[in-house]
Amino acid sequence: MSVCAIFISIFYFTLITSADKGRKYYEQAGQIVWEINTEEKIIALTFDDGPHRKYTPEILDLLAKYNAKATFFIVGENAEKNPGVILRMYEDGHELAIHTYTHPLKTNVSNLMKEIKQTHETIYGITGYSPVLFRPVEGQYTDGMIDAIVKAGYKVVMWSWHQDTMDWKNPGVNKIIDTVLKGAKEGNIVLFHDGGGNREQTIKALEEILPKLKNEGYKFVTISELLEVQKAKEK
Repeated sequence: MSVCAIFISIFYFTLITSADKGRKYYEQAGQIVWEINTEEKIIALTFDDGPHRKYTPEILDLLAKYNAKATFFIVGENAEKNPGVILRMYEDGHELAIHTYTHPLKTNVSNLMKEIKQTHETIYGITGYSPVLFRPVEGQYTDGMIDAIVKAGYKVVMWSWHQDTMDWKNPGVNKIIDTVLKGAKEGNIVLFHDGGGNREQTIKALEEILPKLKNEGYKFVTISELLEVQKAKEK
C-alpha cells in the first residue's frame, strides 16, 4: 500500500470513528431520547435556561392551574440566584434536570462534566434531589460527550424536532401556539424556555396551549414518567 493510500485510509477511519453515531443508535442504546412511540395521550413539556425570578413562577402558576407536570432543564448559576424558585419547582412535583452551569455555547468534555457536576450539586443542595437527566446547550453534542455523560449516570434528553417552539427568538405568540397545537402527538417532547430573556410570549402561548391540549385529552407528564411508559411498553 502506498503512503498516499495509507494516509487516505487513516483519514476516513478517523472521520468515521469521530462522527455522530446517529439518532437510531442512541435511541436503541437508550442513551438519548427525542420522543417516545405510544398511543397514550401523554405529552412532556420541557423548559430550558431557567429559573428566572419573574417568568418561571408565572409558568409554575399556569402549570398548577391545569394540573400539568413539566421538566425544567436548569442552568446552575441561575439556580443559585433563585433557590426559592427551584424549591417550588420541586415541591410542586416537577422534574428538575441539568442544562449545564454557565450555558456555554462551546465546551470540551472535561469542562462539560464539571458544569454538570456543579449544577447537580446546586440542585441537590437546594432540594435534596439528585437529577438524572441532562440536555445539552442548543442540543449540540459529540459521541465523546455522550459517552462521558452516560458513564456518569445521566440520560440525555432532546425534543421532538417538530416541537421546537423557538420561543427564545420571540417569534410571536400565535407562532408558538401553532407549532405546539398543530404538531401535538402522543409521546412528544416540547421545547420551551423559562429563562434566557423575555419569556412573556411563552407565558401567553401557554395560556392557550395548556387548556386546549387538556381538552383534547392530553396528560402533561415529566420526562421520567414518559420514559416509564416507554419501558413498560418494551416489556
